[in-house]
Amino acid sequence: MRTIKVEDVRKAVGELLRHSAHSLPEDYLEAMRRARVEEQSPSGQEVIEILLENASYAEAETVPTCQDTGMAILFVEVGQEVRFSGGEIGAALQDATRDAYSDLRKSVVSDPLLRVNSGDNTPALIHWEIVAGDGLRISTLQKGFGAELMSRVQMFPPAIGEEGVHDFVLETIETAGPNACPPLIVGVGIGGSLDTVGLAAKKALLRPIGSVSEAPHVAKLEGELLDAINGLGIGPQGLGGFVTALAVHVEVLATHIAALPLAVNLNCSAPRRATLEL
Repeated sequence: MRTIKVEDVRKAVGELLRHSAHSLPEDYLEAMRRARVEEQSPSGQEVIEILLENASYAEAETVPTCQDTGMAILFVEVGQEVRFSGGEIGAALQDATRDAYSDLRKSVVSDPLLRVNSGDNTPALIHWEIVAGDGLRISTLQKGFGAELMSRVQMFPPAIGEEGVHDFVLETIETAGPNACPPLIVGVGIGGSLDTVGLAAKKALLRPIGSVSEAPHVAKLEGELLDAINGLGIGPQGLGGFVTALAVHVEVLATHIAALPLAVNLNCSAPRRATLEL
């Protein structure tokens, strides 16, 4: 068994969240530089320039890339040969979130009906997975809710087929329009059940931009959806143009013979994600 100190995890995750609030992933920045060349609309080009300038300024001045610093979502992969010492790991992750958001906007309410702010942006949403080995891998996603509000999930019969998947994804993007702050990263979950298809769509947002599914038929679907989305003419920030989305990432799960669960989770033009391994 390998022992990992809980305090080491708390410090590392807190720093990761603080850093990703103002430092956007390099694969995203590179995708935006390509988009600046591909975009033909003058207004679209200007928006992309502004977004790149904003990212550069945020990095240089250590200020958030967006005023909505979101909910902290943590994906924790724990090796089955790991034990934690010096505290309870779940509580430590909440402490890490609390520390990281001490000088960031607090956007979490403790109860969705009473609407009372928790005051420290906790609780973080934590998804646990036991994996082989003695490693610990934690991915963070600081999810603003402009794009989250435009996301959708539906339990379909299998008869909708691939054409129905296309229609649902495109309808989601068209309905979102400028409200999800394009250029978007589009996560699509297909299969599983009600409780897993949305998580699959969200986990798809963690993939590097430009990566493709290992399954050829899914990779083909990703490319077709990206082309169709960028043919809608919504453009950067909804002002018209070609680059409505930078990527479409599709994750598929086994499901029941009677269903085709489908979820679309959108990420705005500030994909605050990062990963650490201990």
